[in-house]
Amino acid sequence: MKKPILFLLALSVLLSSFTPQKELTWMAIGDSITYLNGRPELTKNRISKGYMDDVVAKLPYIKFTNNGHPGWTAKSIADNIDKLDLVKTDIYSVFLGTNDWWVGLPIGTMSDYQNKTGNQTVYGSYRTIIDKIRGLNPDAMIILITPLHRTDYVDLNNPSVFIHGDYLDKDGVYLSQYADAIKAIAGAEHLKLVDLYYKSGITTKNAVNFRRLRDPQNREYRNYKYPDYTKIPYDPATDDYPYPVEAMNMTYDGLHPSDAGHQRIANMLVKVMKGY
Repeated sequence: MKKPILFLLALSVLLSSFTPQKELTWMAIGDSITYLNGRPELTKNRISKGYMDDVVAKLPYIKFTNNGHPGWTAKSIADNIDKLDLVKTDIYSVFLGTNDWWVGLPIGTMSDYQNKTGNQTVYGSYRTIIDKIRGLNPDAMIILITPLHRTDYVDLNNPSVFIHGDYLDKDGVYLSQYADAIKAIAGAEHLKLVDLYYKSGITTKNAVNFRRLRDPQNREYRNYKYPDYTKIPYDPATDDYPYPVEAMNMTYDGLHPSDAGHQRIANMLVKVMKGY
């Protein structure tokens, strides 16, 4: 009697392993890092895909919608939350913070989140965003993503745009403080967290391999590594773009992820999404 029972159990396990995975939908909310997925021409083809494409390559039963907005902050998303074509999906990811830091959006406190004080702070803006998501699907998986480390950013398409890296503060505030706020919200609300700032392995040092700059002494171009290049002047009016293709490492311009950087983000998302 035992053998038939064991056989049936084994057969049941075998058949269940072939059960097709239910299709899931994913809304990716973010800034230019998200927006550039599927738009390699905007990067002069320095990237080929993006973190969303990398995720679905490993989890093909997930279908995503790109809701990225270049230059936007948490406040921008919150202020426009009813205009973003957000729909009911199974998974939502919110990947913001780096622009908030640069424009100086006040971080606020957890009480701004708890008391719904509005979109004038990071905490308040995230409350607006999360409330909207929960209104669409109270059972959705919500993933908060902390910003990446960044080094000196020089816009590939407009080299006159220069923003220093997160090794310096901006008006007395560090990018890490925005990452900490996002982590605190995820913890308080029991949301999933993809902590790129502290756990991705992407750092200010490996964001790029080098910057190609003129030696101040002889005006010849040299490849300077971090942190040496932070002390060398760059003039977009006279100097070549400082990040040639071979300078790319985890980013292609000091801020936006390269293919390697996007893959690192995707790997961390896949670990979370597999547990849906």
